[in-house]
Amino acid sequence: MKTTIASLIRTATVEAWAPCRVDMGGTLDIPTFYYPMQHLEPCTFNIALDLRTRVRLRPYASGKVKVSSRGFRSATYTLPRAPFDHPLGLMFAVAAHFAAAGVHIDIQSDSPPRGALGGSSAAAVALVAAFARLREHGGAAPLSADQVAMLAHGIESSVAQVPCGLQDQLAAAHGGVRAWYWHTAAGRLPYTRKTVLKKGLHDRLNRHLLLAYCGMPHASKDINGRWVRQFTAGKYRGRWVRIVGLTHAFVDALSAQDISRAVAVMRAELALRRKMTPDVLDDVGRRLSQAAVRAGCGARFTGAGGGGCIWALGMPANIDRLRKTWEGILAKQPNAGLLPAKVAAGGVSCVLNAPSGADIETAAKDGS
Repeated sequence: MKTTIASLIRTATVEAWAPCRVDMGGTLDIPTFYYPMQHLEPCTFNIALDLRTRVRLRPYASGKVKVSSRGFRSATYTLPRAPFDHPLGLMFAVAAHFAAAGVHIDIQSDSPPRGALGGSSAAAVALVAAFARLREHGGAAPLSADQVAMLAHGIESSVAQVPCGLQDQLAAAHGGVRAWYWHTAAGRLPYTRKTVLKKGLHDRLNRHLLLAYCGMPHASKDINGRWVRQFTAGKYRGRWVRIVGLTHAFVDALSAQDISRAVAVMRAELALRRKMTPDVLDDVGRRLSQAAVRAGCGARFTGAGGGGCIWALGMPANIDRLRKTWEGILAKQPNAGLLPAKVAAGGVSCVLNAPSGADIETAAKDGS
């Protein structure tokens, strides 16, 4: 008889965590873009951040799944009726894949909700890893980091109702400072990984980084959806070709630790994005970006922009000067502020403790 998640969760507690990210070249990891531009070898770049999303699994009432996460109202449903279009629907979709009834999924994140740092994808990666580790406890084969990322992405793509990229899940699964080259070779993973800066250089890179939350959550579907519609209609394709080239140039510059060159490329890429979608930066983001230029730095939205976070790159003295200016701008915005910008060298991690001895929670009445 097959061992169920419901029975396994009564013998062990599981906690998993995965990093968020900042990025360059996003959207190019969507097949809509990298299939027709395959001859250009499109790539994306991301830095995994030590802003982690943690997932803990605990026993819950039989037949029900509860999901709790900061910034969202907790929800409880029977698994067959769990809505995947709910604000926490991705977590219910992951639970459904693992037939994980009788579980409380408790999510805690160091990053602001809907901050455009890939937090929901990091949560999905951590949750897949936690369920996989629990199944391994029951005798199943373990999943590799790539398998965890691909499964989390597959589930998210199946319920998102918009095209989804893969770089967020890969940053969460692998960590580090990496470029991802997108290809279409049959029978292979759709990417090749390149380490841009090794672990020994992460502390040095930290001195070149600054990260701010603008105070307003983003809605990546809006801007990403427009980029997809523009591209499929044949609009701005020349600009996307230039974005591919600029992303390559950024990776090359950072690999050579040429920060000045990377800053120049970062500014050029942002300018192209703003020509296609001026609202990729909100009012606070525009002021932060302008301040970065005046300080000799580059700045860019994270994810698909439209709110959320802005990250900056520059020489340490310029970053220190920019920090003071950004603090002044952000102090006038509710909920806004600087966030720690430190590279996370490692990706998703998981700890299982058995036996748990945990009490089984009773079901709340906020679902069906």
